[in-house]
Parts: sequence; structure tokens; C-alpha cells
Amino acid sequence: MNRPMTGSGPDPWRSPVTVAQIPDTGLHREVEASAAEREAMADMAGLRDVLSAHATFEVVPKSGGRVQVTGHVRARIGQTCVVTLDPIESEIDEEIDLTFVPEAEARPLEDLVEEGRDNDESPEVADPPEAIVNGIIDLGRIATDALFLAIDPYPRKPGVVFEAEVTALDPEDHPFAALKALQDNKQGKKKGK
Repeated sequence: MNRPMTGSGPDPWRSPVTVAQIPDTGLHREVEASAAEREAMADMAGLRDVLSAHATFEVVPKSGGRVQVTGHVRARIGQTCVVTLDPIESEIDEEIDLTFVPEAEARPLEDLVEEGRDNDESPEVADPPEAIVNGIIDLGRIATDALFLAIDPYPRKPGVVFEAEVTALDPEDHPFAALKALQDNKQGKKKGK
């Protein structure tokens, strides 16, 4: 999954997990967005509506204070077809696989990954781990980010194809028509002498 899109504004869907309370065996969480949370997500993402949003997570502690979060987010969203402007619905089914590290470790690792991207030695560099902020991992925010990243920015109704209107060009209507007219005018004056 790429970097979060929700920015620093209020998170519409919250489901915090306190890292210190995660058992050694890990935990399984299922979260369902309420009507108010779905409405806030739709407003934030510029969607007609979010009809449903459900996520499942496996949260497993790793060595060194790291936490592995895997799962799925599934949603049904309402959009507008960019060709016909008709309302359409789309299904989102996005996998989640993130590693979280203590906040103090996240910044140096992020800098190291960015440095690797700047050097063209390695064509593909993994995203840096996410930071555990104030001892909390917010599963709702993770689900929201995954949902937002999976939204088709140019949704179309099935089978609809954009076809540009083709018009025949007037042979006299081209970029050099004015030059041709000047040249013809100039030649006409020479012949008239």
C-alpha cells in the first residue's frame, strides 16, 4: 500500500489499537464503518456516497517493537460515470500489508528509503514502515487510506467508451492558411503588374 491520503485532517473512520495491549499471539479485528463515518469518508473523497465499508485485520507484534498489520478492506462506493454522468456503484477489495515501528525509528528509516530512491541503484525500493504514534495504531485510518487509494478517479459505466466527436477539417482551415493567403495575394499582385 502506498502513502496515506487522508492527510492531517480529522480521520472519518477511527478504530484505535493500543500497541502495549496487543497479545503476543496477535489479535484479529473486524471493523465496520457507521453511517456517519461513511458519509464523512464520501465527503472527504469526493464520492456520491460510501454505501458500505468493512475491514478485517490481523495485528501481530514482531521483535524490536514492530507490529505487522495485514488484512482486507471491502467497500461499495457511489460515483458518477465520467462519460455519461450517470450514477454508478463500484466495489473496492483492497489488501493491506503494513509494518509499524516505534515513532523514533520511523523517521530515520523513511530517510534511508528516500535516499535509496534518489540513488538509481535499486529500481524498486519498498515503502518505509509506518510510525506508531503515541503507542496507537488506528485500524480505521488504515482502512480509509486503503479505500481512498483504490478509488478509480475516472469511473465509467460498464461497456461505455468515450468517443471524441470527429469533424472534417476545412482544407482552408489549417495553421498555414493565413500564410498561403498572403502568398497567393502577393503572387496575384505580381501578376497584375
